[in-house]
Amino acid sequence: MKKVKITVMKTACYTDLIEAYENPILHACDMHEGQVFIANGWKRPQDFCESAWESISPFVMALAHGGENFYDGWMKNKRSAMISCNDGFRPVSFLLETMDAEAD
Repeated sequence: MKKVKITVMKTACYTDLIEAYENPILHACDMHEGQVFIANGWKRPQDFCESAWESISPFVMALAHGGENFYDGWMKNKRSAMISCNDGFRPVSFLLETMDAEAD
């Protein structure tokens, strides 16, 4: 099983949707572009958003176990995936890449 590098590529914030539909919340997201996390196989990295993990973990699990070439050539690097979290107000896009390093 391999480690998987998770890089925050883009963050978005749809204030029009927030104003129209979201109840006020005190804290939403700590992710920032360029932030890097390393998943040790199937394990969620420390301080990684639990909700975002639910969205990306199936792909992390597949990559960690040697999966590749999702959706018949979707990604230029067959050992990667671009996955977004499920927050419709503040989506975050993550680049997942299989590393050569073995998971602990």
